[in-house]
Amino acid sequence: MNWNTVRKKAIPYAFISPFFIGFAIFWAYPVIHALWLSFFKQVGIGAPKTFVFLGNYADLWKDGRFLRSFFNTTYYAAASVFIIVPLALLLALLLNLAFLKFKHFFRLFFFVPVITSSVVVAIMFVLIFDQRYGLLNNVVFAPLGLPRLKWLLDPRLIMPSIIFLGIWRWTGINALYFIAGLQNISKELGEAASIDGASPFQVFRYITLPMLRPVMLFVVVLAIIGSYNLFAEPYLLLGQGGGASDAGLFMTVYLFISGFRFLLFGFASAIGYTMVVIVLILSLLQLRLLGAFKEA
Repeated sequence: MNWNTVRKKAIPYAFISPFFIGFAIFWAYPVIHALWLSFFKQVGIGAPKTFVFLGNYADLWKDGRFLRSFFNTTYYAAASVFIIVPLALLLALLLNLAFLKFKHFFRLFFFVPVITSSVVVAIMFVLIFDQRYGLLNNVVFAPLGLPRLKWLLDPRLIMPSIIFLGIWRWTGINALYFIAGLQNISKELGEAASIDGASPFQVFRYITLPMLRPVMLFVVVLAIIGSYNLFAEPYLLLGQGGGASDAGLFMTVYLFISGFRFLLFGFASAIGYTMVVIVLILSLLQLRLLGAFKEA
């Protein structure tokens, strides 16, 4: 084999090599190394490692702060699935009405929160939730004679506050996903069902919802993954402590605290892989419940 032949065969691999090199350095190696590190106890950079196998994973479920962060994250994930997704579907149905004007303006308007930086969103909601000067207390509660609430200070209100932020940020983009699905449903199906005597609710229940199943699967799984990856908003709203009584401590924030504040690298890696397993189980469960594995 001469040099020209080798060069011609090597050139394509040279062009695609930057991606694979970057993938190996910045994704594959950290993921594999974190899994290996989760089987060791290590405190501090360069400190000796002690092999404990599943000891870090067992310690997680004995740690009160981890259990609290697990509860908070799951609470938010449940709100994402059972509050944000239904609101997005309702909004999509309203925006899909034939007589509604300025549809494109509304769609652009609801897309804006997603393209806004998480840092900007968090700072904005810190101002909205401020007890003395916040928009929510001064514009909504004070004119009605209601007391000013400590949105980010009262443990009972911290999670509802973060969920409220999530509703503002994610309802719009999920509604756009549902609109895309609604536009692919033939109007003739609904019209034929109506002629046969089906009510609007029956059309929605037996025609629209089943045909939206692929979009519903996508939105629900995305909501679960996004909930367990939420970091910037609770961290910037509440800081590293997770608010009063850890009421807003999320698993991602606790991972960050464990790894970069207390330098418990093995423990933090175990948190990360526990999150992976939880997201995988919940996603597969949702796919199963929504019939993703049924034969066509």
